[in-house]
Amino acid sequence: MPPLRRSSARAVAAARVIRERKDPLEDEARFLRSWFERPLVTGAVTPSGRMLARTMASYADPNVAGPVIELGPGTGPVTEALIRRGFDQDRLVLVEFNPDFCTLLRRRFPGVTVICGDAYRIRETLRDRLEGLCAATISSLPLFTKPLEQRLDLLQGAHDLMHPGAPFVQFTYAVVPPIPAKCEAGSYTASRSNKVWLNLPPARVWVYRRPEPKAGTV
Repeated sequence: MPPLRRSSARAVAAARVIRERKDPLEDEARFLRSWFERPLVTGAVTPSGRMLARTMASYADPNVAGPVIELGPGTGPVTEALIRRGFDQDRLVLVEFNPDFCTLLRRRFPGVTVICGDAYRIRETLRDRLEGLCAATISSLPLFTKPLEQRLDLLQGAHDLMHPGAPFVQFTYAVVPPIPAKCEAGSYTASRSNKVWLNLPPARVWVYRRPEPKAGTV
């Protein structure tokens, strides 16, 4: 795919993110402290690496209209990758449960919308907070800490907020998909990336889409 052309405003925003790049060791310390305090909420002990964040962001298309939802942004590595990808900050809606991370995200990305709330209750958390259908949902949530029924409800809720065919992007360290790849009901399709070996630990990205309705159907 050829590189996306950016407006000068987007290029300036991306350059600002690069200049204000955080200290990776400082962010790892934040994650580790959060994990010790609430391991089932934080899930990971380190933030996503640059290559993993870039892989996740690559599935979101800046040319598709609407906001982008990011669930569990943590200290913002995927947020940064989305801005580098060409998204204006005012299109990004971040849902983070940890109040300390919310404060950090607002300082690092002053143009984004940061909502301190429960991403697993996505319909309630984002009610009246979105303008139009969304272009993508990017999730770094620890899905395996939740029962399958709750994971499926999250996926369904996210798809209800997005354009038909828009991606729900989720990474995992596990060898099995965080949400089953096969859906007998046909309510979604699933695909996966190659293993991101440069991440520590290595991870894989799964992409779930709700099929677009066929012509002549409602």
